[in-house]
Amino acid sequence: MSTEMTTHTEIDRGFEQFFRQNRLPHLWCPGCGNGTALKCIAEAIEGTAGFTQDNTVIVSGIGCSSRGSGYMDFDTVHTAHGRAIPFATGIKLARPELNVIVITGDGDCTAIGGNHFLHGCRRNVDLTVVLFNNNIYGMTGGQSSPTTPPGKMTATAPYGTIDRPLDACRIAEAAGATYVARSTAFHVKHLTQMIAGGLKNHGFALVEAMVQCPTAYGRKNKMGSPAAMLTWMKNSAVMKAAWDKLPPEKRAPEKFPIGLLYECTGEEYGMANAEIQRRAGGL
Repeated sequence: MSTEMTTHTEIDRGFEQFFRQNRLPHLWCPGCGNGTALKCIAEAIEGTAGFTQDNTVIVSGIGCSSRGSGYMDFDTVHTAHGRAIPFATGIKLARPELNVIVITGDGDCTAIGGNHFLHGCRRNVDLTVVLFNNNIYGMTGGQSSPTTPPGKMTATAPYGTIDRPLDACRIAEAAGATYVARSTAFHVKHLTQMIAGGLKNHGFALVEAMVQCPTAYGRKNKMGSPAAMLTWMKNSAVMKAAWDKLPPEKRAPEKFPIGLLYECTGEEYGMANAEIQRRAGGL
């Protein structure tokens, strides 16, 4: 019997090699957009040079989206609620040679994890954060999240929410992220491209993936089937080039821009930290 070990990199089955087959089928509801977004992450990894199963870590928090790390065949960390970004920051600082990807949701990232989100952007840590935005707390019963649009009904707003939703992409840009993009579960190839761009970015990258939740969000708001929700995404998304040409009065509340929304260069936190260690005579 052969005693030779087979490494991950010696097997090439396309993006399917990045999934733990013994964990499938997944536990997401029929029609959920999380599976689509997860596939886009796998395809982006497959198509990006320098990313392998042996040098990539995936970190997630708590929520429907955060189950995604458990289905992926990498070194993965399923952390506490809202704490995916600080866990990922620690990994990147301790092992800067690793590629670190964060899978998070709108509640996990922008509510309980909001402070960590801001400071991850501010520090420009070399992370790729994929934010699955379904506009709801799906796993815990359909409560309003910080991204729930006004007037939409949830378990905690049975007559419609009156809170103003936040825009995670605009916050990331203002806080210091160097790559900010958005796409949807309908625009599969486009979403994959946006994630791939984030993987190549040397600094904090946010990719917001708009995904449908037909169970906790769609039913309560009478949005129809999962296919109907995808059609809504198709009709509501506007490519950034076209969005920039629209006058403010033409930017309807249900419309949103997709594409590469912002990109710049900036000092990456790990590099700055390494320089401080060098000057201090440390590692």
